[in-house]
Amino acid sequence: MKNPPSVSEILTKVTETVRSVEVMRQAGLVPFPRLDEGLRSIVAIRRFGPFAGAAHIAARRDSRAIGLVDELGPLTFKQLDLKSNALARAWAARGITPGSVIAALCRDHRGLVITMLAAGKLGARLLLMNTGFAKPQLADVAAREGVTALVYDEEFTGLLDAISADVDHYLAWVEGDTQLADRTIPVLDELIASTDDRPWPAPAKPGGFVLLTSGTTGTPKGAPRPHTSPLASAQFLDRIPLRAGESTYMGAPIFHGTGLSQFILSFALGSTVVLRRKFNPEETLRGVEEHKCTTLVLVPTMLQRIVDLPAEVLAKYDTSSLRIIFVAGSALSPDLGNRATETFGEVVHNLYGSTEVAVATVATPEDWRKAPGTVGRAPVGCKVVLYDHNGKPVTEPNVTGRVFVGSGLSFGGYTDGRHKEIIDGLLSSGDVGHFDEDGLLFIDGRDDEMIVSGGENVFPIEVENLLVERDDVLEAAVIGVPDDDFGQRLKAFVVRADGSDLDVKTVRDYVKNNLARYKVPRDVEFLDELPRNATGKVLRSKLS
Repeated sequence: MKNPPSVSEILTKVTETVRSVEVMRQAGLVPFPRLDEGLRSIVAIRRFGPFAGAAHIAARRDSRAIGLVDELGPLTFKQLDLKSNALARAWAARGITPGSVIAALCRDHRGLVITMLAAGKLGARLLLMNTGFAKPQLADVAAREGVTALVYDEEFTGLLDAISADVDHYLAWVEGDTQLADRTIPVLDELIASTDDRPWPAPAKPGGFVLLTSGTTGTPKGAPRPHTSPLASAQFLDRIPLRAGESTYMGAPIFHGTGLSQFILSFALGSTVVLRRKFNPEETLRGVEEHKCTTLVLVPTMLQRIVDLPAEVLAKYDTSSLRIIFVAGSALSPDLGNRATETFGEVVHNLYGSTEVAVATVATPEDWRKAPGTVGRAPVGCKVVLYDHNGKPVTEPNVTGRVFVGSGLSFGGYTDGRHKEIIDGLLSSGDVGHFDEDGLLFIDGRDDEMIVSGGENVFPIEVENLLVERDDVLEAAVIGVPDDDFGQRLKAFVVRADGSDLDVKTVRDYVKNNLARYKVPRDVEFLDELPRNATGKVLRSKLS
């Protein structure tokens, strides 16, 4: 039986709640002194879930405000509300009910957004599929999650023949050169246009959604979020100064936690979200300028592609409206963060978290200036503790431990029944890291990526960060390979800059001159590019 909370725990909870409400007030999410509007917002989230709830809040705030802009043009929050009413009604007529699982295999565009809103209004569970899936991954995930209906872009048609014939199919994005008359699959736009768009009644309970892990080591696992507390928004807003009524350029895909979290927040704040189906670094800068975006949401590989643009291209676009470059999803190297700061000013906010734990820490521009490479501090409502392999807290600075996180957004276990390790109510992130003397967190690597060579422990990220500091290196990855004498030896995979004649000896000598001898890669292989998934994580299983 669980012990009742202590007085100190109750006081901590009350203090966090008060701080969270104040953070939300400063952002414009709680419209003081109109407390009645704030209560309506909370009710909307609880009734419809985070997607439809956030859109409902925005439509009440200003129904004529532009909610999103994609390749097809702008849509107001009111238009999104009406279209999602019609889609919810059309789906209900076709047998989709509360509790049904709707999978979306879509790039970022209005069809995906309207699907998200309609699923929330129906009380269906939304499964956000990775657009980088191979056919076996897609089939395995669809079967495991009990998918009822699949909404997809036409470009992914070739992946679908392994999915059960019992799953209903709907097209969200149609390629321009195909004849509608030839289609047997219903198209969302046609369903919406032919259906009544009156308000749809709220479901008995929200259906929630399922995020998928990156799947870098196998079939992606499902991390469900059956409900979300409105106060959890403060975990982002506490250290990232998003404000109501602005404009967000969404570079990161919405199916990933990075893009999804900022999409929901931007909608709840009544901000315009600019979407593009495929990321292009120069088009991103053009979009920021055109829509006067205050926030740019990226994964690190996208940021890398932007800062690697020629100086004359970067100079063509006015990006002075940017107050925030929100980066998450994988490690942001000190070199890349510093280059981005030099290019755009002190606007880089580096969030550390995972699909399972959600938010752990955020590094503000001030944190980064003080300690490049840091992932910062825990925001309100979050807690980070390091533990050794015996489960004892690591309290000394600069001592590596396993990272455990407490967050109101953490998941409650995978859809297949498995869970991550929990200590003292905190959830393992699967990473190891250390705090510096100022209490700033640094991530040293994945716990399962540690290389033991000759009895010495090496985390690849240290060697990788060193290599990418060189002007003649674009990317680097380091793994351990079997060795008869040392158990494992280090092997580096390096992507050279254009025109570089970098050789193996230079790479090894450079590491030898900057790090301990046991961290020097014995093997070096040059590649044209590193294998990555759709969110930019290196697929180490494909390196050998």
